[in-house]
Amino acid sequence: MSHHIRLSDISTLPVENITEEESLVKNAALQVKLARIQDKLYAQEKYSVLIILQGMDTSGKDGAVKNVFSGINPAGCQVKSFKVPTPEEASHYFLWRISKECPQKGMIKIFNRSHYEDILVPMVEKKADEKMILERCEEINLFERGLAKNNTIIMKFYLHVSHEEQLRRLQARRTAVHKRWKYNKEDDIAVSKHDEYKKAYELIFKQCSQSAPWYVIPADKKWYRNYYLLNAIVHEVEKYEIHYPDIEL
Repeated sequence: MSHHIRLSDISTLPVENITEEESLVKNAALQVKLARIQDKLYAQEKYSVLIILQGMDTSGKDGAVKNVFSGINPAGCQVKSFKVPTPEEASHYFLWRISKECPQKGMIKIFNRSHYEDILVPMVEKKADEKMILERCEEINLFERGLAKNNTIIMKFYLHVSHEEQLRRLQARRTAVHKRWKYNKEDDIAVSKHDEYKKAYELIFKQCSQSAPWYVIPADKKWYRNYYLLNAIVHEVEKYEIHYPDIEL
């Protein structure tokens, strides 16, 4: 199964008739639901949940993690941020550092960036030819199918931010004292390649949707990004038979 998604056809602004105040009320109820599901997930130890967050620089991955998962018991949830591979990681097969971070039964694991960086960066920086890119896509498909067969619920989210909003947030990182620590001169280069990254993501959406579809989340408004993400996660996990185990006393 492949999905042909054109990011230029999808709005980066809210697509529902909902206000920020209404979203906060709904979020409170959704966080209670998610906390209850996570408690059952942890006790049952049948399923694991892998949430993959992707998006261009300044799209709000860190903020999404902070706001969406704030009501979850830390004992049953972990976050892994994937940065530039270390020399040790680079000396291994590209999925090596990913596979050892996958969630165990009963756990929710959030990947802040993921194995998809090993397609995006080589493609945008022109460090890999088309054959290598497509081979990696197929290897990722096999990897994710294996996780799904092992009762891992996979959800993949792309935080869709406009180039204009990227530039505004990047300027805030330069000037706001409480955000300056986030600024890296490499951000300027990455943001300047907005169109190249869009093209790379569109290839990923088309080639890597076999184990789980991609959710494209309008992310120019942070409050809507948080609501959309939380609502989608709860809606998906509610499809599964997650319950407390039957224990004979």
